[in-house]
Formats: sequence, C-alpha cells, structure tokens
Amino acid sequence: MGRGVRDTLNLIHDLAGRGVGVRNIADPIRVDSANPEDPMSQLAVVMLALFGQMERTYAIERAAHARAVAAAKGKRIGRPSVVDPKKLAYAEHLRDQEDQSISEIVKATGITRSSLYRHLPTRSPETLTADNQQNA
Repeated sequence: MGRGVRDTLNLIHDLAGRGVGVRNIADPIRVDSANPEDPMSQLAVVMLALFGQMERTYAIERAAHARAVAAAKGKRIGRPSVVDPKKLAYAEHLRDQEDQSISEIVKATGITRSSLYRHLPTRSPETLTADNQQNA
C-alpha cells in the first residue's frame, strides 16, 4: 500500500477520514481498518506494513549488491546499447573524414541524432581549428 510503515499508516488514516475502510481478504492475517478501535487489526496493519518495508529495503540492497558485483566483473550495467559499433565507427568516419553534417550522418547510418551526440566522441581541438588555419 505504501513504501514504508509511515506511508501505509498515513494512507489508511486518510482513507478512514473519508469514510473508507481497508480490508484484506487475501492474506490469512485479518486486516480491517473499518473498526479503528480493534487493537489486533491495528497490529496486523503495522506488522504487514513493516514486512513490506523490510522486503523493499532488502530488494534495494540485493539490487545494489548485484550491480556492484557486475561492475567489478566489468559487465555492462543496464540496458544493452542499440547502436551498432560498426555503424558508429562509420558515422565517426563520415563526420571527421568526409566532413558531413549530423543530419547527413543520420540519413546515412540510421542512427538517431540523440544517439549520435551521446556516442560519438567529441572532436579534438586540432580538428575543430583546422579549417580556421586554412582560411587565414
């Protein structure tokens, strides 16, 4: 119901203020917030919220550990790249050797503009100033 015990209790309190009760019919532990004076129901809500919070905390820790192990092994973390390295090398060649614009490179390679800017290395200062030296 919530990310933590406090969120869950706040949500149940807000719903009760609007005249809405929460009843859990799937779990063997009876939860019914329609009767706020029932101490067993209050205990069940707090316990289930606490277990949910603990599970979320442990899941975050497991994911962080898995990322650290993968990074230590040199594995790429996250979604695999959709940019073909051969196309990227060709795009770099078109930009640096044939002096084509990004729009022309997009049409020639099929790589999106944002992917080109993200993956293409920036030009070296010598490349950027070579035209300026020829015009002088």
